[in-house]
Amino acid sequence: MLVNSDFHIHSCFSMASSKDMLIKNIAPKAKLKGLNLMGTGDGLHPKWLDIIEESTTYSGDGIYSTEDMDFVITTEIEGKNKIHHLIIIPDIDIARELSEKLPSKNKGIDGRPKTHLGGAEILELVRQYDCLIGPAHAFTPWTGMYKSFDSIYDCYGAKVDFVELGLSADTNMADTVAELKDFTFLSNSDAHSPWPHRLGREFNQMELEDISFSSIKYAIKHSNIKANYGLVPNLGKYHMTACTKCFKIIDPEIAQKNKMKCDCGGRIKKGVDYRIFEISDFKSPKHPDFRPPYIHLMPLAELISTVYDKGVTTKTVQNIWQKLVDNFANEINVLINAEISDIEKIDSKVSEAIEAFRNNTIDITPGGGGKYGEINFKSSVKEEKSPKVLTLDNF
Repeated sequence: MLVNSDFHIHSCFSMASSKDMLIKNIAPKAKLKGLNLMGTGDGLHPKWLDIIEESTTYSGDGIYSTEDMDFVITTEIEGKNKIHHLIIIPDIDIARELSEKLPSKNKGIDGRPKTHLGGAEILELVRQYDCLIGPAHAFTPWTGMYKSFDSIYDCYGAKVDFVELGLSADTNMADTVAELKDFTFLSNSDAHSPWPHRLGREFNQMELEDISFSSIKYAIKHSNIKANYGLVPNLGKYHMTACTKCFKIIDPEIAQKNKMKCDCGGRIKKGVDYRIFEISDFKSPKHPDFRPPYIHLMPLAELISTVYDKGVTTKTVQNIWQKLVDNFANEINVLINAEISDIEKIDSKVSEAIEAFRNNTIDITPGGGGKYGEINFKSSVKEEKSPKVLTLDNF
């Protein structure tokens, strides 16, 4: 069976997360998105585990169900060097025991616990409980594994189960790194609110024998991912090297010569694009035979917002979103499966934008420094807009 899955979200207990990140809100919104299987996020937080148990029915083999939505216990851990690790956990009982074993001063406070343990130590701990583990948003400059290590093995000391790409990278970028040919790639949302433009903004289409932890484990370990879906990497807010204050995109070599300080006084963060260039082994990607396609999309409400130049949560945008979802069952169907001619009958402007995404004829100003990239659907050229790049002459 083909299942659309999103394993990385956060609960109401995580810092900077919406208080509405509760199972009762996540389940129906995820269904409208077109997802079948969700990670719970924050699976080491005792109070969140209580809410999961109260809000769901245990379906067996690690799956907790409600409102026609299935959940598996997942968590993100911040380890040594502020590196984030994504963990998929067999069940709540194991999650509670693992929570007790993890040395952390804030695990009862923040949904994302912090620990002094390094990657190898975290891997050793969670493997005792048959968990799956991999680096979260592996390339991002603040908390990605590759910000501190040139090799995944230097971090973990052994092979992990998967690599989460993050919003600012895709398969074509990651497969320029030779060592990653041996790893399954996951694309997840890292959602902090239950809006459908957050949940499933990146997701995995997996082949599962059934919805169970055992099947999830088998699919990840045997690379039964049929497709990764996610943002065009240029839209990610850490794709390019840029200032975190004024958001100017800056030549990485110039940034390093200026000790990562912008002329506005802000701090420059190295972009995912350049970090992958630094550790890459190939100029163009070399995909292993098992690697599935990576299909670019944009959350429907954000796409509508861009087309109409209205806020994503305005009535204008939400009314159009609702009409489309009502007609095609869920958002993923609208973005991927619905006939353009049928979408056009409801909204011709949105149909043109969706067609542009499907045909890869979108005009993008890349993101960086914490600011998302921007799309101009008025242009039909494939080429990316040339960003303003600072050089030695104009820095």
